[in-house]
Formats: sequence, structure tokens, C-alpha cells
Amino acid sequence: MRRSSGVKEKRRHRRILINVPVDFQNIDKANVSPGLVINLSQTGFLIRTFEDMPIGKRINIKVLFPKGFEVANFSAVVEIVWKDICLWEDWEGYQYGLKFIKVLNKDLPKLKHFLSNRFESVEISPAPTA
Repeated sequence: MRRSSGVKEKRRHRRILINVPVDFQNIDKANVSPGLVINLSQTGFLIRTFEDMPIGKRINIKVLFPKGFEVANFSAVVEIVWKDICLWEDWEGYQYGLKFIKVLNKDLPKLKHFLSNRFESVEISPAPTA
């Protein structure tokens, strides 16, 4: 279904549609799970994975952004703000809306650069210092 041109977008921040791999790790567990980033905004991600996780869970996430023949890793702590079942052909998994909680200072320029190439202005704050 297509949106009519008269329908106003309700989101505060535009999304970039992408399809890049992501590894994530529950903060309280050692194992790493794979997934795909489907879209990205100034406030978070939409990912798809086979891992079942609860809303409110905080996870460490590492996104692999392709850059020519190089891969630029980007890491952050995110919180699951919504969850839904996602069907791929004959597979059933989950999709999650993730909100940025903490972006490391070293990764902030990578994210800003990636977003600034697609948006006119980018406002992302560095991680709070402890």
C-alpha cells in the first residue's frame, strides 16, 4: 500500500533505508547474535533477527557500515522500545525498534558522517561520561 502525497509523516526524524549486518549482545550475556539493520535515524535503528528479546532490554550493538572496500564498525548501547514478529519467506523472526542510549565518542563521527550524507542536519549527542 502506498501513502498518498497528502499524508504527513508522524516521525520526528527521517529514516535511512539500509540493509547492513549487525551483531548484538545482551549486556548480561556473553553470546553474540546476528541480524540486519533495516533502517537508521538520528535516534535509533530498526533491526531484524531470529533472537527473541523483551521490550525494555538494553543491548550492545555493532553495525558494519560498508565504506568502499573497508568496513567501518559502529558500536552503541541501545534499548528495545518495540517488538514485532517478522516473516521472511518461510522463516519467522522478530523486528525491533531500538533507541540509542549511549554512543561512544569514537563512533559518534562515523554515525554523524553516515547520516549527514543523507540529511541536511544531524543532531546526535555524545555518550554521557561517567
